[in-house]
Amino acid sequence: MRLKSVRQSTAVALLAVVAMGASACAPLRSHQGYVVDADLVNSVQAGTDTRQSVLAVLGKPTFTSEFNQGDWYYISRDSRNFAYNNPRVRDQMTLRISFDQKGVVTAVRRSGVEQVASISPSSKTTPTLGKKRSFFDELFGNIGTVGAVGGGAQGGNTNTGGGRDTP
Repeated sequence: MRLKSVRQSTAVALLAVVAMGASACAPLRSHQGYVVDADLVNSVQAGTDTRQSVLAVLGKPTFTSEFNQGDWYYISRDSRNFAYNNPRVRDQMTLRISFDQKGVVTAVRRSGVEQVASISPSSKTTPTLGKKRSFFDELFGNIGTVGAVGGGAQGGNTNTGGGRDTP
């Protein structure tokens, strides 16, 4: 009887460890941006809606166009990742609403995840002009230069005349 309870306890402990290990591999899902309501998005019609009606129905846009003041963008993105991996885009919807000069909707366009670009930077440093300084140069470089008279050091005072007692 006692052997049976030990086996049962061991089995329960083993199942608990397996369940914890499996839950650590569960994907992390995230949503960024506009929360899409298909009925509201479909209700925006070209030629009938205005900026005010779109603002009332869809709310404030994610961003507006910089060069063409007639476009509003609503962006929604769903991502997923495992543990410490970088998130990967699973689904994205970009809603672009164009307006004419009078503020009437001229076009409603949708695009998806095909517009997501993967960018690989060339290196982790930004090239700059001037002197290269090490960590220790940055940390200890100004010691003795603050408040120094003459010498032209960074941060030093190069003005040697004009005090209270000297002309």
